[in-house]
Amino acid sequence: MHTTTSVFDLPEHLSAKADPRLVEHDEQHFAALSGSLEQTVTSLTARLAAVRRSPAGSGQTAVERDAEIHRLVARLRGLRRYGPDLCLGRTVSDDAADHHVYVGRQGLVDAAGDPLLVDWRSPAAEAFFAATPAHPMSLASRRRYRWHLGRVRNYWDEPLTAAVVDGAAVDGAAEDGHGTLPDARSAFVASLGGSRTGRMRDVLGTIQGDQDAIIRAGSRGTLVVDGGPGTGKTVVALHRCAYLLYTDPSLGHRRGGMLVVGPHEPYLDYVADVLPDLGEDGVLTCTLADLVPEGADAVPEASPEVARLKGTMRMVEAVDAAVRFFEQPPAEGLLVQTAWAEVWLSPGDWTRAFGSPDPGTPHDEALDSIWEEILDILVGKHQDEVARDDDVEGSHRLGRLDGVDEFDVVDDVVDDGLDVDDGRYDGRGHGDSSWPDDGAGGASGAGGVPTEVLRVTLRRDPELVAAVDRAWPMLDAAEVVADLWSVPAYLRLCAPWLSPDEREALRRPAGSPWTDADLPLLDAARHRVGDPTVAARRVRHDATVASEREYRSHVVDSLVEADDDPEGTSVMLRSSDLADALAGAFDTVDRRHDALAGPFAHVVVDEAQELTDAEWQMVLRRCPSRSLTVVGDRAQARRGFREPWGERLQRVGIDEVTVAPLTYSYRTPAPIMAAAEAVVRAEIPDANVPVSVRTGGLPVLYGRLADLHAIVDDWLDKHPDGTACVVGAPDFTTTERVRSLPPQLTKVLEFDLVVLVDPAALGTGLQGAVDRYVTMTRATEQLVLLTPDPT
Repeated sequence: MHTTTSVFDLPEHLSAKADPRLVEHDEQHFAALSGSLEQTVTSLTARLAAVRRSPAGSGQTAVERDAEIHRLVARLRGLRRYGPDLCLGRTVSDDAADHHVYVGRQGLVDAAGDPLLVDWRSPAAEAFFAATPAHPMSLASRRRYRWHLGRVRNYWDEPLTAAVVDGAAVDGAAEDGHGTLPDARSAFVASLGGSRTGRMRDVLGTIQGDQDAIIRAGSRGTLVVDGGPGTGKTVVALHRCAYLLYTDPSLGHRRGGMLVVGPHEPYLDYVADVLPDLGEDGVLTCTLADLVPEGADAVPEASPEVARLKGTMRMVEAVDAAVRFFEQPPAEGLLVQTAWAEVWLSPGDWTRAFGSPDPGTPHDEALDSIWEEILDILVGKHQDEVARDDDVEGSHRLGRLDGVDEFDVVDDVVDDGLDVDDGRYDGRGHGDSSWPDDGAGGASGAGGVPTEVLRVTLRRDPELVAAVDRAWPMLDAAEVVADLWSVPAYLRLCAPWLSPDEREALRRPAGSPWTDADLPLLDAARHRVGDPTVAARRVRHDATVASEREYRSHVVDSLVEADDDPEGTSVMLRSSDLADALAGAFDTVDRRHDALAGPFAHVVVDEAQELTDAEWQMVLRRCPSRSLTVVGDRAQARRGFREPWGERLQRVGIDEVTVAPLTYSYRTPAPIMAAAEAVVRAEIPDANVPVSVRTGGLPVLYGRLADLHAIVDDWLDKHPDGTACVVGAPDFTTTERVRSLPPQLTKVLEFDLVVLVDPAALGTGLQGAVDRYVTMTRATEQLVLLTPDPT
């Protein structure tokens, strides 16, 4: 039996909360909210249709149009996903009993422009999340709603001042319209016992003050969200993403956007709904393995020692040295012969050319700059040489070299497609018999040979090409790293600090599969080597756009010529605006071939305690601003984490660090936390174990492995909702509600029931203790520990 009104649908045992004195103001407000919501959706839909019909434009106009479409689509998606349940709760001011502020997932105003909902990210909503009885922030009370299928199934009033806490005052307040009913359990604590699904939910309705302070912290520098199991650090970090995107325009997707880096694929699936539910669908999520192509097939590194060596900063430096090995200018010069002169390319010229690329230019991409400098040097020397030795009559000199005819050289170049200006040269014996001297346009060099022809001739010289290829060869990033492990002398040269035993441990046959420990080094190599096709792709893109513009221009001309009306619509296509709209619409090709390459304006790194120094470099390459949200717990580090966060991050190149601790576990009941605490403190006596807010709960159960299926089946029969996880039994079959996972893949996840099979099998020492601690604290209601049957 439910007590139902237009919005409230309260169970019978909560019928007292349906008192009109308590809900009448809400009923009126929700009615106004529904009407305004319908009008707003209609208005935004019309606005979106109008923008889509408008000319695409080009340049800044096109950018602004696309941004407006993106904004309208996102706004409509958020409004259509919810109805009145956009509202999270309300506050009542301590100086005006009739002054209510309603807080929502998005802001909404009525027809007169008065706020019906204030956006949860706005300053006006801050008190809703941050106020406490000790610091009420000028509030008398706060109400939070629990919605189900668009109806309020429950609500909680939290008194924030002494006058409201007193029961008599509350009764009087209800009579004069204050509308406050005290409740022994806050909305937050009441929500903790709800059944889990396969996806993380946003916690907008239950954010606590310490969490809200982290969410609203500025984006400058690096913020470390440090908390144990169940403190909400992951969901807080995701809410922080939505808050920063709302408040800091410099972090928007057109300024770099945001990236969330998680520990594993189940994590990405688990958190997939949080940001869209918060109105943000442009944040990219990935794992470290997703950052390099080889990550898809990488296998775990079997040797802890090899993983340790490959995870150091010094090994990243070895990759740089491995590439630098192929960037040494030749110690000997080269005599370059052309049809007109011989030119000496000295060792100093090689050094000058190799130093010409801009600092930081990747190896392969630098080759174009090197060639340009070499050609500049040779053309200059060639002109000097010809000027000194120009003893042949006329502007067409005979070939300087025996058996070489200069006209054959030029004809070959022209035949291959070089456009030597018509009228000055049209093959042997045709056109004007002289080229102008090389002036501002660089048309011809000394001796009458066009500079363009000379440069192409030099660029094709077999000996010069071979010399450049030997001195600065094109590299493949994966081959560079593979050679380090398969060529002992190469590794010894690039990593001289390694001992013979360490080099032998790193050695592996060519063609061996990549491991997860290789991935940061492959990323470093790819960053250092670069992509030689960048320039070529840019040229192809520009050529395609130019061709499309020309085609559309011809279409416009045809339409205009076919239109008999001199003032007709087709004539309008001659206007610059519409012509640009037609031709420019195609000029929106995304040149980013790798969406995860960055740079990003802000990056969130979850389970950051697990990252090696080399893996941190993968993150920092994509976030040069060092605007980071780092989420982790040192006690959950499988490889150990003894130093403070500040020292740890400073070592990898992050200096501006603020640590924000979370000390209360809202997920894990006290009996489970007590059992898990004993496990982790056996190896980490000073572990920062959080305090459980849920002081009650079921005791930890112990049983035999033979009972596994019966325990899971019995739980499923008794619990029509919720999820379970079996850890340590790889043969257990995963179903819709029961997962089977290794301990490493349970991080961040949570389940109503966790069954840990043979805890001792997870290993001894630090890693085993951490795996048991993490697994045990995934349970939100029931933890079962099973040991093998006696033999």
